[in-house]
Amino acid sequence: MLRVGGKTACMACRSMVSTNMGVKFPVPLQKLHPLSRSIHHRFSGNANPQRPPHRMAARYFTSMSRLPMRPPKPPRGSGGRGYQQQRNFWMVRLATRLLKLRYILLGGAVGGGYTAKKTYEEWKDMLPDFSEYNWVIPDFIWELSEQIDLDKLAKALPEMEEIAKLLPDLDKIGENFAFLKSLLTSETSGDPPLKATDSSSAAAQDPSDKQYKKPSDKEKFDQLQEELLRTQLKYQRMLERLEKENKELRKVVLQKDDKGIHQRKVKKSLIDLYSEVLDILSDYDANYNTQDHLPRVVVVGDQSAGKTSVLEMIAQARIFPRGSGEMMTRSPVKVTLSEGPHHVAMFKDSGREFDLTKEDDLAALRREIELRMRKSVKEGQTVSNETISLSVKGPGIQRMVLVDLPGVISTVTAGMASDTKETIFSISKAYMQNPNAIILCIQDGSVDAERSIVTDLVSQMDPQGKRTIFVLTKVDLAEKNLASPNRIQQIVEGKLFPMKALGYFAVVTGKGSTGESIDSIKDYEEDFFQNSRLLRDGMLKAHQVTTKNLSLAVSDCFWKMVRESVEQQADVFKASRFNLETEWKNNYPRLRELDRNELFEKAKNEILDEVISLSQVTPQHWEAILQKKLWERVSTHVIENIYLPAAQTMDSGTFNTTVDIKLKQWTDKQLPHKALEVAWETLQEEFARFMAEYKGKDQDDIFDKLKEAVKDESIKRHKWNERAMDGLRVIQHNALEDRSITDKPQWDAAIQFMEETLQSRLKDTDSVIRDMVGPDWKQRWLNWKNRSPDQHIRNETKNELERLLKLHEDHTAYLANDEVTTVRKNLEGRSVEVDPVLIKDTWHQLYRRHFLQKALSHCSLCKRGFYYYQRHFVDSELECNDVVLFWRIQRMLVITANTLRQQLTNTEVRRLEKNVKEVLDDFGEDMEKKTHLITGRRVQLAEDLKKVREIQEKLEAFIEALHKEK
Repeated sequence: MLRVGGKTACMACRSMVSTNMGVKFPVPLQKLHPLSRSIHHRFSGNANPQRPPHRMAARYFTSMSRLPMRPPKPPRGSGGRGYQQQRNFWMVRLATRLLKLRYILLGGAVGGGYTAKKTYEEWKDMLPDFSEYNWVIPDFIWELSEQIDLDKLAKALPEMEEIAKLLPDLDKIGENFAFLKSLLTSETSGDPPLKATDSSSAAAQDPSDKQYKKPSDKEKFDQLQEELLRTQLKYQRMLERLEKENKELRKVVLQKDDKGIHQRKVKKSLIDLYSEVLDILSDYDANYNTQDHLPRVVVVGDQSAGKTSVLEMIAQARIFPRGSGEMMTRSPVKVTLSEGPHHVAMFKDSGREFDLTKEDDLAALRREIELRMRKSVKEGQTVSNETISLSVKGPGIQRMVLVDLPGVISTVTAGMASDTKETIFSISKAYMQNPNAIILCIQDGSVDAERSIVTDLVSQMDPQGKRTIFVLTKVDLAEKNLASPNRIQQIVEGKLFPMKALGYFAVVTGKGSTGESIDSIKDYEEDFFQNSRLLRDGMLKAHQVTTKNLSLAVSDCFWKMVRESVEQQADVFKASRFNLETEWKNNYPRLRELDRNELFEKAKNEILDEVISLSQVTPQHWEAILQKKLWERVSTHVIENIYLPAAQTMDSGTFNTTVDIKLKQWTDKQLPHKALEVAWETLQEEFARFMAEYKGKDQDDIFDKLKEAVKDESIKRHKWNERAMDGLRVIQHNALEDRSITDKPQWDAAIQFMEETLQSRLKDTDSVIRDMVGPDWKQRWLNWKNRSPDQHIRNETKNELERLLKLHEDHTAYLANDEVTTVRKNLEGRSVEVDPVLIKDTWHQLYRRHFLQKALSHCSLCKRGFYYYQRHFVDSELECNDVVLFWRIQRMLVITANTLRQQLTNTEVRRLEKNVKEVLDDFGEDMEKKTHLITGRRVQLAEDLKKVREIQEKLEAFIEALHKEK
């Protein structure tokens, strides 16, 4: 047992026992060594609290030397006691040092670990934070990396031997550079060139070979250039192969992402966010001098210069309609290019995806673009400034936004509008005057450069060439046709045109056949430039050729311009938003900011409430209106064609027969149609009345044009149910067949109806006669009016005919010829020349008034004739057949109004409500219609506020994503 630091250690069991008071054993007592247990019992049984436990332990350890395990003590006087004590002292001292060494090692390990951890944390803090770039690598990449077989991937990579073969011969390159150095030295100093090279070459040659001829400087220079070109082509092929494999791998990765391994929410790409901002700006009518200065690539060129073909090569698909020498691009086409797993195209306002790998979809896409272009062109015009927005995605496509404009023309041909040339110029200038727009100037290389129009236009818009990229197309034809290829070199070096540019490119976009695929055009372009003397002779540089290099350069320039200008544009829209909000607060402080769509929804709810109110109209109101309007519509026919002809026969039997025949004819042909017309007009009037009543109840007058248009269009679309006409005809016929008046109130009602009708007709007849004869003596004296000569003649004729009626009160409705002659002669005796036709016309009105007056007198007598009618006294003096006729008409009106009311409330009101909903839905989808019907500064201000806020928010989101991508 050893005591170290207040602890008692048993050397046999290595268990530590605490010697402090009140501290329990760290291990159960039963598991201790027997010697440790004895120590424990002795310490715990200490009865002397004044003696410290550690002294007791020390005394106990001193007595441990007497245990049997120690060697026997030597006898006294032998000197062994000092040796034993010295031996025990060295053992304790050795054990103590060993224990100290263990703790030193343990402490060193702990301290070293802590120091290493702290050093690791310091290094970790010194590293940049890559957490912002986690979005670049999708989550599923880590899972995909576990699935990739690294052995297969290693086998797919090129071997080192193949790479070594592609590397140039360093010895030959050293010789070639030595040759160039000596050549340059000889040109400056005049010494014979390449002495060292010649001597070394001569030493290498066999002295006995007398036929050997030393190569000239020009041959070596050509050899060097050919070798460099071959090396460049080797690298180009290797790079293309690696890019192709990379493209396939990215396609697989994007397809995995498209399927959504983790079902995560797919974020919009950076170019899609930017394209959305441009789409909103294209529809935004800017106020407060706020202009769209966001970057985009504007593709301009002469007609048939190949600008559409260049755009197709960049998009890697034949997506545009094509024509031979005719104008095909009739409106600007905005194409948003981005990378995706599948090669597809989609319009901004359509959900259909066109698979660009299928020829059928490509043809359908070209037809759709051509159709949209033709629809955008107004009647009498050739081109339009309305933008068609299209997005193209595919593996390996460079991200950018391009706008293809109509080709610039020099002459207006047959079939074009007279202002076509000026319109194309104005559209091109509108896009190019944007200070941040990148101008892609397309020049046809197969025609004389002096015939170009677009270069002068581009020079005017960008005289310094800070944002212009020049592209020379059809270089294969240019090389074939031009006698001096140096002219092409002058063009691509910017020495032929006064126009300046950032860069110059030469491309080939096919052989001119519309059926060529993009891959075949690429192969043809690559083969042409590999074998072209333009590249071999150094007239063109390698980075200036092929549409692939062009697309890379345009994309880099586009994103550079975006990063430099987008934040400034965001600040401009922020200021515009502040101005608009200030104007709204000053002019409309108590109104909500409702844009045109929100106002339309509000008006839609109001109109639907007004339509629903039609169903709340009482049946009594419907029937009263229908009955009144129907009688106004048919009263003239009843009086003129049924009642008067029958009543003027002066015979009861003839009267009834005539009435029955005419009523039957009227019911079969005209009455049902008239009744349906009245019902339809009544429905329209009630609908308009309800809308007018709602207009006065604190409704917004901004909806007046919209409500009127909805009402007119709904009524126009409404088709009355014609099948109800046959049933209505039967009901009306049965009502007119009934002649039995059952009680006195019905009789009195019929007489009242008859009196009102006859009095109204009599009043109208008196008015006609007054107009015929002119003012009477009282009006002439009081109002200073005179009769016209015609009125004087008619007045004399009237007086003569009235005397005839007084003599023959029971005269028939028509004058005999002899009576006409008598009246004429009497008037001639008073020096009044009268035409017989005038006499008959005057007689008709006078007799009509005379007859109506007699009928009213007879009607008064019939008020007490119900007794005779009820007892069927036919030969009575009070024959009131005319009262029965008017009762039959009145009853028909009541039954018809009831029938029409049922049809209205049960069918037509609901159908009208359905029509109104359809009209509102159609108007809601027609933005042009809403713009025309909901107008005013308040509406436009709310629209501008909404647009500016949306643009600002999307710009901020785009800027945030742009910073993350950096």
